[in-house]
Amino acid sequence: MHTLLPFLLAMIAAIVLLNMCAVRLKIAYPILLVLFGLLVSFVPGLPVVKINPDLIFFIFLPPLLFEAAWSISFKEMKRWWRIIGSFAFLVVFFTAFSVAIAANYFIPGFTIALGFLLGGIVSPPDAVSTGAIMKFVKIPNTTAAVLEGESLLNDASSLIIFRFALIAVGTGQFVWQDASLDFLWMMIGGSGIGLLLAWIFVQAHKNLPTEASSDIALTLIEPYLMYWVAEQFHSSGVLAVVCGGLYMSGKRLIFLNSTSRIRGYSVWESFVFILNGIVFLIIGLELPEIVGGLRSEGIALKTAINYGILVTVILIVARIISSYAAMIATIIFRPSVAPRASSMRRRLMMPILLGWTGMRGVVSLAAALAIPITLENGTPFPNRNLILFITFVVILLTLLVQGLTLPYFIKYGKVFDDFIDEEKEELARKEIKQKLKQHVYHFLKNKHESELHSDAGIERLLRHWEEKNKANDADWMNEKSKAVFIEMLESQRQFLTELNKDVSIDEEIIRHQLFQLDLEEERLKMI
Repeated sequence: MHTLLPFLLAMIAAIVLLNMCAVRLKIAYPILLVLFGLLVSFVPGLPVVKINPDLIFFIFLPPLLFEAAWSISFKEMKRWWRIIGSFAFLVVFFTAFSVAIAANYFIPGFTIALGFLLGGIVSPPDAVSTGAIMKFVKIPNTTAAVLEGESLLNDASSLIIFRFALIAVGTGQFVWQDASLDFLWMMIGGSGIGLLLAWIFVQAHKNLPTEASSDIALTLIEPYLMYWVAEQFHSSGVLAVVCGGLYMSGKRLIFLNSTSRIRGYSVWESFVFILNGIVFLIIGLELPEIVGGLRSEGIALKTAINYGILVTVILIVARIISSYAAMIATIIFRPSVAPRASSMRRRLMMPILLGWTGMRGVVSLAAALAIPITLENGTPFPNRNLILFITFVVILLTLLVQGLTLPYFIKYGKVFDDFIDEEKEELARKEIKQKLKQHVYHFLKNKHESELHSDAGIERLLRHWEEKNKANDADWMNEKSKAVFIEMLESQRQFLTELNKDVSIDEEIIRHQLFQLDLEEERLKMI
């Protein structure tokens, strides 16, 4: 314990430092973390990092999925649900199938079941890596929504494949009828349990005398409870967390006050950053032990690397093929929503770029590490070390090759130039701000018109909004006008919530305005 604790603290310090280097170099921080973990793993005398396979999913996945569900725009998910669903489910199944066939044909000792197990592990793209890269390039909101929605749901589909393949490897048989019923229960049961628990949690936050610290503490344990309860009923814990997180995200203005929302955002951002960093470091730290396992099984390192390269190529090609298939299907069946590029070259390049966004990371590593060491009869799990090594090679290659080249593809390929209109986006922000000012002025004038001449604070507040002056000094505000101000902020939230129902308005702009209102309310509370 005395040697492991300093090592863990050093890992967190390294994560922070490497993230600062990544920002300076303008590359995704997971790339540096993996390479650093690989280099550190060769330092003699360091403690070996071992995680119980049964706990790997439970430790990392629930909070990562929960935070992702809170960050995504549910409105955009509904708007683009067809293409998100196809990428999150159909593309994942096609990718896993392609890997299974190739592994069965090219890798000695790999059955179809083991191939599907490997395919389920490496098929889901990593949201963290893609999101880290997108910070340095500008992409259309539509593309960002598709990538975010896909990353949220593809974890569930890939882990369902992983679970069924694990059963097939362990029992040596696969009954389609039973698997179909189990699949339906995992989908329906997981979603239902997540929504039910989320509703209970919302009611608890609303009715219990919680304050910011307790609210945040509850949100830290809620995803674990959703995941654990769903798994006890043999349904999908991943879907439970995703659906529950989406429900609670939509109700955040109802059961959390401004203090809880602001402080919770900072806590969760730091918590998820550390979790992601630890996972990517573990990817590098685990490699020497995996290589040792390969040698003990008589598998040459060069051969294992070739298998990893083969699987990586299959993943990239399968995703690009799927992107073209999705584009063709959209043009044929829904031409009204098909992207309109100025040239055929840009239209043909877009699926390649979407296919090139498939970096692998946290979920793939967690799934690979979750493979049991032995089967139920006590025999070693077949090809476990080779699957782990192939997963590592896939993660490393996709992060380095795709991760380092994607920003240049987007920037110099100019594929998205026709779809990004910065002037239009800025105009939309100004228009929403103007509408908000008009709403505030009419709210004050209509609701408190009778008190305008009897209360100097309210009269000055109205004049402030009417003249659009900045009021940095709030010493003039008494308790009555402060109550009106808080009521006005709540009215603005309701106005923005209604405005967000318009599908043509970018939800990110709405969320930014809501965050500004929370900050304003916190400033007001300190007067």
